[in-house]
Amino acid sequence: MKQLRLFAVGLVSLGLAAPVQAADFSDPTWPCIQRKVENLSIGLMWPHEIAEIKMTPELAEESDDLASSLALRRIDLDQANEYVTAFADTHGREAALMGHIFENVFNQLNSRRSLIISGIEDFSLKQIEMSERINTTRSEMQTLMAADEPDYDSVDRLEEQIDWEERIYTDRQKSLVYVCETPVLLEQRLYAIAQMLSDQIES
Repeated sequence: MKQLRLFAVGLVSLGLAAPVQAADFSDPTWPCIQRKVENLSIGLMWPHEIAEIKMTPELAEESDDLASSLALRRIDLDQANEYVTAFADTHGREAALMGHIFENVFNQLNSRRSLIISGIEDFSLKQIEMSERINTTRSEMQTLMAADEPDYDSVDRLEEQIDWEERIYTDRQKSLVYVCETPVLLEQRLYAIAQMLSDQIES
């Protein structure tokens, strides 16, 4: 709790409290407004049983290539759907095949998402550490200023240190909005890919 209070004080002193008020400070490793969902469930995304499937080496390679393409965020969903349709036209629309491809995509994106969440957690702890360091330095400067004969050289040095660390803190914080959106965007992509693959399955 002490660590959390120090983090909040640091945010106020840096003028950064407003953008992060919606974050859940009960978890110091999660500074994002978005709700933290550590683990995704493939069963909540894929409406069919994922059955074992035997494939030729050629089909296995092509299905893996498709899954790798679908997992790339630079490929928009319209293009991804074209890839899926072309694959289904060539190789069929069996539920087991489509399920295999989605499982492959899920494993790739879920693994990537877990790494991003871990990075956000590390980022948050480093920001807390920097906030505490800034507050400590500020207290030292105030103590020096309260002395009968202040050491202005030391005060200037501490003030420069605070300015520099606040600038670093602020620059890092600006990138947080984009980073926090990434796990959600990956989750949304998985749902969309599940839907497009499921739509190909013959009823």
